[in-house]
Amino acid sequence: MGISVEVRTYTGAVEATCVHPAIAALCRRAASQNLPLLGCVDPYDDTVFNRLQLKVLVPELRAMADGSNADEAEAAHEILALPAQVERKAHRYLVFNGD
Repeated sequence: MGISVEVRTYTGAVEATCVHPAIAALCRRAASQNLPLLGCVDPYDDTVFNRLQLKVLVPELRAMADGSNADEAEAAHEILALPAQVERKAHRYLVFNGD
């Protein structure tokens, strides 16, 4: 299984999920480009981003979507649909769930 992305509450309830198969490849390429947040996603454990960190993560995802192959761009666009849910209510987090 690869990396999935979830919107979680502080209690751990999952409100939304993205399971695109190219998420891991997208994160590896972000690491090769030294992106500070997306490039540091742990492929083997949870990496949690709060609403303040989304101000950096969202532009990184947009840049990756613009310069990626079709699969990675599609994964980036699917992930980009999730931050609005994190920002809508307090105590929500965007979690990259590693293997």
